This record gives sequence, C-alpha cells and structure tokens, in this order.
Amino acid sequence: MTAESINRKLTAILSADAKGYSRLMGEDEVSTVQLLKECREIMAQLIQQQRGRVVDSPGDNLLAEFGSVVDATGCAVKIQEALQIKNDELSENKRLEFRIGINLGDVLVDGDRIYGDGVNIAARIEGLADPGGICISRTAYDQIKNKLELGYEYLGEHSVKNIAEPVRVYRVLAEPEAAGKVIGEKRFLGRFSRKTAMATIIILVIAAGGLIGWNIYLQRSKKVEPASLDKMTYSLPDKPSIAVLAFDNLSGDPEQEYFSDGLTEEIITALSKSTQIFVIARNSSFTYKGKPVKVQQVSEELGVRYVLEGSVRKDMERVRITAQLIDAVKGIHLWAERYDRDLKDIFAIQDDITKQIIAALHVKLTIGEDARIIAGNTNSLDAYMKYLESREYHMRMNKEDNLTSRRLLEEAISIDPEYGTAYALLGATHMLDVFLQATNSPNQSLGKAIELEQKAIALGADAHGVLGFLYTIIRQHDKAIAECQQAVELNPNSATARTFYGLALNLMGRFEEAVHELEQGVRLDPFSSSFTLRSLALAYCNVGRSEEAIEICKKAIQKAPDDLIARIIFIQAYSLAGQQEEAQKEAAEVLRINPNFSLESYAKTLGYKNQAYTDRVIATLRAAGLK
Repeated sequence: MTAESINRKLTAILSADAKGYSRLMGEDEVSTVQLLKECREIMAQLIQQQRGRVVDSPGDNLLAEFGSVVDATGCAVKIQEALQIKNDELSENKRLEFRIGINLGDVLVDGDRIYGDGVNIAARIEGLADPGGICISRTAYDQIKNKLELGYEYLGEHSVKNIAEPVRVYRVLAEPEAAGKVIGEKRFLGRFSRKTAMATIIILVIAAGGLIGWNIYLQRSKKVEPASLDKMTYSLPDKPSIAVLAFDNLSGDPEQEYFSDGLTEEIITALSKSTQIFVIARNSSFTYKGKPVKVQQVSEELGVRYVLEGSVRKDMERVRITAQLIDAVKGIHLWAERYDRDLKDIFAIQDDITKQIIAALHVKLTIGEDARIIAGNTNSLDAYMKYLESREYHMRMNKEDNLTSRRLLEEAISIDPEYGTAYALLGATHMLDVFLQATNSPNQSLGKAIELEQKAIALGADAHGVLGFLYTIIRQHDKAIAECQQAVELNPNSATARTFYGLALNLMGRFEEAVHELEQGVRLDPFSSSFTLRSLALAYCNVGRSEEAIEICKKAIQKAPDDLIARIIFIQAYSLAGQQEEAQKEAAEVLRINPNFSLESYAKTLGYKNQAYTDRVIATLRAAGLK
C-alpha cells in the first residue's frame, strides 16, 4: 500500500462468520463446502440488493460495506431470515449458522480493499453475536435506533482484542413484538426539565459518593491481623508482591469449581506478565483452597505483602464476582468490588480486576506489558468455557481425564479456530501422554505436541516454555534455551518457565545460570513440586553446593517418596558431600522403587550436551552400588 493509493472514508461494515465450520469440515468436507458456497450466494445477492458490496470472503468469513448503516442492518436481518429458511431444511448437526457484526467507522481504502479499526471492531462485535444473531456497535446504533422496525438490547461495554477502548454493543432484536424497544439501557424518562435533571444527577452523585465512602470505611475497618515481617519465611521482594487465593465457588454446584478456579488462574496469569510485580504461582496460592486460613498466615508463609481473595457465583447466564485486595503487612483493605453481570462479560470483568489491582499497587505498566495483560486469546465465551473445563481435567494428570481434556479442547478450537491458548494446552495433553505412558508412539506424540505449541505461538499464545521443555526432551538444546528464555521474558513470574529454563541450562552445562533460574522458580512457588525441587538440587550438585542439595532433596522426597529421579539426585548430593553410607542407602531406595534399574538405560535419559557430565554422574551412581 503506497501513500498515494491511501484514501479514508466513513462506511458501514458488515462482518460475518460461520459457527462450527471447522467441525463440519472435519465431518464432511464436500457437503460443507457446497453448503458454504450456497450461503455465500444468498448473502452476496442480498448485499447487492441492499446497495452494498462484498469486500472479501476468506474461509467461512465474509466482509461487506455499505454507504448506509440502515442498509447494512436491514441487509443483515434479511440474511439471517434467508439462512434460517435454508437451515430449516437441514438436520441440526448439519446447519451452518452465521454471526454478524456491524460497525460504522473510519476505514483506509486501498483499491477494493478496506482496513483499519473500523473493520476490526465489526469483526470483534461479530464474535459477541449469537449464532443466527446480529450485534452492532454504538456508532451504528446511533444512526438507526428510530429508523427500522427493530428492537435492541444493550449488552454493555466490551474490551475486545486489539482495540484500545471498550466498545458499546447492542444485540438486534428482529421479532415483531420487540420493535421500538430498547432493553438494558438506563435513561431518564419523561417530563424533567434540564434543571430538574441536573439537580437529580447531583443528588445521585452525592448519594453514590456517600455510599462508596461508607463501603470503603466498612471494608477498611474489618479486622485483619497484620503479618509480621520477622515471621516471614522469605524476605519481601523489592517490588509489590501478591498472592491470589483461589476464589470461593458459591454456586452450590461442585461441578462449577473449574470456573472459579479458572477465573483465579486467569488473574494470576495476567498479573504475572508484568516485571514490576512479584506474583506467587498458582500451585502455592491454591494450597490454601478450602481451608479457613488467615491472610496473615498466607503473607508470612509465602513472603508477600498483598493478598487477593474473592468469590464467584455462576447461575445460568449470570455471574456475580466479589474481590478484595488486602495489605497484609498493614492489616487493611485497599480495594473491594462486586460485579453482577452477564456471563458473557467475563473477559471484561477479568481485565477490570487486573487493572484495579495494578492501580492499587501503584504500578505503571510499560506499553508492551499493558498490551500483553489486557489482550485476550478468544472472544468466544463458549470456547473459553470449554477451555476452562479442559484445564481442570488436564491437571488431574491421569490417562482418562487427559483424554477428556483433549476432547474439550478440540471442541473449543472448532468454535474458535484461532484460539491460541487452547492449542497450547492441547499440545500439553499430547506431551502428558508420553509421561503417563498412554501412547504407543512417544516420538509421534512429542512431534504432535511440538507442532501444536508452535501453532499456539503463531496465534499469539504464550507457549514458549512448554515448547522449550519439549526441545529439551528431544535434545535440541539450542532451541530449548531460546524458547525458554523467551518464555521468561514474556512471563517473568512464571515458576514453570523458570524451571524449564533451569533444566535447559543444566543440560547445556551452564550450571550457575541454572541455579539462578531454579531458585527464582522455587521463590515464586514456595510449595514447589518434587519435580522443581529435585531440579534445583541437581543444579546445586553441579556447582558443588552439596549441603544445600541434600536439604532440597529431603523436601522433594517428603513430597514424593517414590520419585525415582529425586532419589538418584540424592545419591549424587550425598556422594558429593562425602557421605557415602547415606548415598548407598539411597541406592537401595532406587532399587526398591525399580528393581530392574540399569545404569546403561539411565545414562541414555540424562541428555547432557557434554558427555563428560553424563560419565561423571554414572560413575557416582556406580560407586554407590548401582549397576
């Protein structure tokens, strides 16, 4: 596009896409392509009749423009009516239902193509529409609200991907009985004079201010016993530090636990992307789930100043979320809020909670951090809900639940084929197959996992850490280092990313750097798993810090007494410390866990880039009595 070819204009943009297109293609490509072609012909004919033009139609999408919002909206209604007639001829599982979004906005024109936020907003609004439905922006609504025999439902402000400001969205109600109605907008009615209206507003503002002030007073006056700096397990970081506790599920349905846990984890993930905040990992903060724990205890055990706690009540299509931020050291409430909204507003609620916490901590984000924190990876509520549920199954770490997780993720991707985070977790399910010995071809499963993580990254998801770990497994050390380093840069508070990076550095022989990353991982996740602890113990062995390695190994084995690798690292630590008798006891534990243990087989799993390190480990284990 050259400067000479660029023009601007104000135009009405219609964006449409089909729900479930990928699923239908997977089931019957020929019939689906034919149906899509017929639907496009219907749409193109109606667009032309309403004085519009089709700009582009890639895949199952269609983009059109009109000189009038009235024409665009009227055309959208006719399209949905015509497609409904078409779908009525088909069985329910064969139907191709389109969502339509309409926006009035300024666009860049290059030949027959149009670009810019005006187009992007239409596409994002389309994602908020129901299958067979229509959503329009406020700019479009202002032009047509009294000009068509339609009704409208105000859906509120929505933060949409890659658009800086929230967009006000309306659902079009085409039913005859809805004509002329506007649902959801609160407005002053009737015969108020301007002076009366202004007086009313002033009174309401004063009253609201009083209520807010009273609420803040009540919140801050609640008794919170201050945490003691002297009793901190770890010294406080030199930046704002926070633990986000698992939000309580108040839905009365244990099956909804995945939703409250998922909301909590999304907030943790968003906050973790800032270098200016220290955020405790999910693994440690969820240790307190369901326990009558005091904020003071959380602060002292995790070594943080701030604690966020809250609750979630999900009921059909509504959600009520409460959240409060506490300064545990001072024993005061800094911020509290209650959200009583439609379930489809969940993305906006998550963003708002994150931004409110950041503001309360007086943190100023860089432009890059702000973009990473607020950017969602899908605008589809259906896809998101399936993703949350799949994550719950995945974390159970068994064969059956891993398969259920995979099925849910595939369904999420069929709803939103560009859902990068879903691809990332789908890749992790294939990786888990290898560790659970649930695959007949580990190499094929690892290859599939790598392919999916690469796709996730291409779609904007943060999957560098898992991809780096996969490269570590297949001994592509340089690629592993590059991916893990990128993961830490994008998410400096990720204990998992730090652990994967430390492992990769260990195998490269960069032991001091490995110690640093793994120590950071344990500090971010004080209740670390045996896997993380044993990795740090190995790094300590490699730099000669035997006493520290022994202490960390004890913690690892306390968590998982039958962790074979932890026992082997314990042998190395005791041997390095000159405690050969203790090393031999651990060798006996290795044989108890696996009577068929073989040094020859184990040597093949070590993966050090330098063979000398492998030889040194094997010699140490042999001296302890293993063969």
